[in-house]
Amino acid sequence: MVFSSNVFLFLFLPIFLGLYYLSGQRYRNLLLLLASYLFYAWWRVDFLALFAGVTLWNYWIGLKVGAAGVRTKPAQRWLLLGVAVDLCILGYFKYANFGVESINAIMASFGLEPFILTHVLLPIGISFYIFESISYIIDVYRGDTPATRNLIDFAAFVAIFPHLIAGPVLRFKDLADQFNHRTHTVDKFAEGCTRFMQGFIKKVFIADTLAVVADHCFALENPSTGDAWLGALAYTAQLYFDFSGYSDMAIGLGLMMGFRFMENFKQPYISQSITEFWRRWHISLSTWLRDYLYITLGGNRGGTFATYRNLFLTMLLGGLWHGANFTYIIWGAWHGMWLAIERALGIDTNPQRFNPVKWAFTFLLVVIGWVIFRAENLHVAGRMYAAMFSLGDWNLSELNRASLTGLQVATLVLAYITLAWFGLRDFYRNARPTAKASPVVVHHDGSVGLDWSLYATRVLVLLLFVASILKLSAQSYSPFLYFQF
Repeated sequence: MVFSSNVFLFLFLPIFLGLYYLSGQRYRNLLLLLASYLFYAWWRVDFLALFAGVTLWNYWIGLKVGAAGVRTKPAQRWLLLGVAVDLCILGYFKYANFGVESINAIMASFGLEPFILTHVLLPIGISFYIFESISYIIDVYRGDTPATRNLIDFAAFVAIFPHLIAGPVLRFKDLADQFNHRTHTVDKFAEGCTRFMQGFIKKVFIADTLAVVADHCFALENPSTGDAWLGALAYTAQLYFDFSGYSDMAIGLGLMMGFRFMENFKQPYISQSITEFWRRWHISLSTWLRDYLYITLGGNRGGTFATYRNLFLTMLLGGLWHGANFTYIIWGAWHGMWLAIERALGIDTNPQRFNPVKWAFTFLLVVIGWVIFRAENLHVAGRMYAAMFSLGDWNLSELNRASLTGLQVATLVLAYITLAWFGLRDFYRNARPTAKASPVVVHHDGSVGLDWSLYATRVLVLLLFVASILKLSAQSYSPFLYFQF
């Protein structure tokens, strides 16, 4: 089941929210757990057993680590056991096919018989719930959170359906208090509805439209320079609006249930360095990699060379986390290399002024990285790069011109205008805290009125949401991009 489907919008979500608010505070976490398991089982019932097994395993390991004491040797042994089993599960389901195919390719070069392995199906969301489970037992070991004895709360944390399939990557220590006590107000629910609708519009109106353009350009056997750059720019916008749209929807659903999740995107395409980009893109993953991988590797504590090495390895492994493909490994190495270069050159990664040259160079590096991230294999990436940098024919090929529609061109232009507008607004916005948005305002004379600009914005979002539902009903199903990770 996905958020951008009529089954979710008109069946699952209304029934769940109705039961959720009719039930007492005592039973809401249990209801959330059962609903989340139903949400996951809608895809594959058999993989629900694996999901529940991972949850029980890490709950038990957490109790063992907590009982052994903070940062003690016995606790460390339990922690290593827990992490090892988690990584073995992730490794088998995510990398077994890739590993066997790589070994068979080597064996074939020597004329040897290949290994035979039944194709292993990748469970949806396994990368996310494994990472969240690992962060929990590490936090218990570090003393950042006590081991919970409430199995329902822990299982609900791992399974909570708004973020289950594609993040954000949550941490138990940040949500433990909210599982015990969270507020449910009309304002928070309304904020959640607005946020959900914004994400839905991003996904259905922009990302799904641009997906057709990107898919077609990457599928061309002999793309022109114009084809290649069109495909790269279309995918760059598609990925942002698709993934940030999912995150907006997840955060909005959380607000409807009284939870406040961390933000996952902060206008990343306005960044003026790769380091700044990773502070703005997929924030929940980048901070997870920093706190649980980079620091574990030694961070910047081992000297200059060790710092560069740890930055590179963190991003290399982050690329591998995205999938079992050499394209992801190279993409991670590409970002790791630039993080190390920026650290070595002392690049200002927290700029106070907007520098168009630094921004353009950073954006170019990001787009180049997205090409190999999107490519099915190294061959596709190679022909796209060859077309992009041959700087030959900037005209679109006949196949591309024949398939490209005015709506797709307009959507691409609108996407980049939106990115520029909100990115620059974010960069130049006043640093002073602002009052929470509300359509009701109190004037200086004490009279009460409406903030018509905010009111009009919310009406516009609602109308676009309705239009998005109509578009969704008329088009073919398009899954969220990060479901594959």
